[in-house]
Amino acid sequence: MNKKLPIRCPSCESFLKVKQLQCDKCETEVSGLYSLPIISQLSIDDQKFILDFAKASGSLKIMAQNMNLSYPTVRNKLDEIINSINTLETNED
Repeated sequence: MNKKLPIRCPSCESFLKVKQLQCDKCETEVSGLYSLPIISQLSIDDQKFILDFAKASGSLKIMAQNMNLSYPTVRNKLDEIINSINTLETNED
């Protein structure tokens, strides 16, 4: 079972930051306070859309066919994701 990385605080819904990383092989630890990559801050559905979009070579036509949706619907979904990314970039600390 793959555990999902939590990205929001369960108390206040703010974005979480990474404090420590560890190598399973040599047990090296890196500590600090690091922001999660913007793509990790998107919803799981938006992340999946982006991966599928890359696999479709950036073709909205192929995405529409694969998702059984109209081209304008898929275009609107992409526009929503772009807006989310722009908002996250603007709000970065």
